[in-house]
Amino acid sequence: MPKMNLSSCNITAYESFPLVQLCFYIPVLLLGILLNVLALWVFCCKLGKWTETRVYMVNLAVADCFLLFTLPFKTFSQFHQLKVGSWCLVLEGGYFINRLMSIGIITVVAADRYLAIKYPLKAKVLRSPLKAAFASGLLWIVIICVMSLIKKLEDREQDELCFEKSSVKPSVITLCAIIIGFFIPLIILSYCSIQVIAELMRKKNEKCHEEKLIRKAVYIVSANMAVFIICFLPLYLGHLLRFIMDSISSNCSAIQSVNNFVHLASVLANTNCCLDAICYYFVNKEFKEASPKLAKSKSETSEEAEVQLPCITY
Repeated sequence: MPKMNLSSCNITAYESFPLVQLCFYIPVLLLGILLNVLALWVFCCKLGKWTETRVYMVNLAVADCFLLFTLPFKTFSQFHQLKVGSWCLVLEGGYFINRLMSIGIITVVAADRYLAIKYPLKAKVLRSPLKAAFASGLLWIVIICVMSLIKKLEDREQDELCFEKSSVKPSVITLCAIIIGFFIPLIILSYCSIQVIAELMRKKNEKCHEEKLIRKAVYIVSANMAVFIICFLPLYLGHLLRFIMDSISSNCSAIQSVNNFVHLASVLANTNCCLDAICYYFVNKEFKEASPKLAKSKSETSEEAEVQLPCITY
């Protein structure tokens, strides 16, 4: 295939996309802020003893809230076709930092759950609220530093639009961010979740009296993994396809089609801010006990299960 003129393509989001964003992001913003602020209030103000789970959930809620706050600015910038500048880079950085933090925390939760279920004796030594706080803080620092470096190394023209890859030059930096920021966490989360489900199914066969509780735990783990894959996989497959098409110098219309798909997939990915709250909070035993509207009396079965199935009955 002959090389095309790289300057001949002007890749932008389709005209009606800002309106599509607005229609989706208004309910996502309202519901997401409500659920995540409620979760933060319960986890920070209504619970007594801090646990590893609470530390991770607070960090996840904070990341989701920060990402939600960037959505109006993202929509505004695309409505008015704002150019790349210092404010644009700050907004883009905040948006991607919090998305990567959300992905990172979900992955760490899956690994923490795997450790607690698969190796309960080692988990007593390796897991603690302080260590969870340290791991969360380290993750924030690493992601902020890496994203700041990426923004400095990006080759962006001043006339390019904010939140838009107008250039058809392949970006190795973007490829590395896609692999490290999503596909490696996807492998870790999938492996840990599958292993936890297998271990729970084995326990279900051994402990018939706890079958209902274990079945619920399997549903929770499966739902967490499914939501993660459904929300994020289309977006990052789109980014990967865009990199490949830029690398092989595909025609402009094909690249534009992939670009449109990436924009739509990003809307789906951002709904994860609401789904996180549903998956990780409202199935959380601690959350149910602390919230008056969701409260249920603490039965002997749940107390026994909390000891035998750590980190599953969140």
